[in-house]
Amino acid sequence: MESLKKTTEVQLVPFNKSFLETIWKIGFSTEKPEWTKLNAPYFNDYRKFDDAKSFIASPIAGFLMSDDCRCVVANGQPVGMVSKSWEDEATRWLEIGIVIYDDQLWSQGIATIALTKWVDDIFHETDALEHIGMTTWSGNGGMMAVAEKLGFLKEGQIRKVRYYQGQYYDSVKYGILREEWNKRA
Repeated sequence: MESLKKTTEVQLVPFNKSFLETIWKIGFSTEKPEWTKLNAPYFNDYRKFDDAKSFIASPIAGFLMSDDCRCVVANGQPVGMVSKSWEDEATRWLEIGIVIYDDQLWSQGIATIALTKWVDDIFHETDALEHIGMTTWSGNGGMMAVAEKLGFLKEGQIRKVRYYQGQYYDSVKYGILREEWNKRA
């Protein structure tokens, strides 16, 4: 996939079969792609799929097609996903996440733009929601930088609870309140 410029047009759209085929190719068709080394690699739950058809039939594709995800489309090309999930829906505790599957597209502002749109959409669609959280780990400096750039505050750091490749890392929790998000906009 060719490199994008800093003035990338980013959209969040529901997944479709064509997008899933592209995401399979860039994210799930090889052993240990680069994105798996930063996306909670200590869970060791990545699975390579031999073809797009088996990927599209998988629970992963089912999740991507759900209302809890959107495809990140940069300059017309599917490049990743954003997600949301309830830690506890009864208490309105929501977490978000993002993956840009092609490491050649990292550090180009795509995640920042996509997460800005995602947080805007979630706050707009869910009036009663006052907080959005995002959890990462201390081995993913890029994700921590994006969270802080967007105005998320570090709300917790649980030390040495993520063991990966012979080393302990911290779990790092970020969050932003609706009023803080609205002030930054």
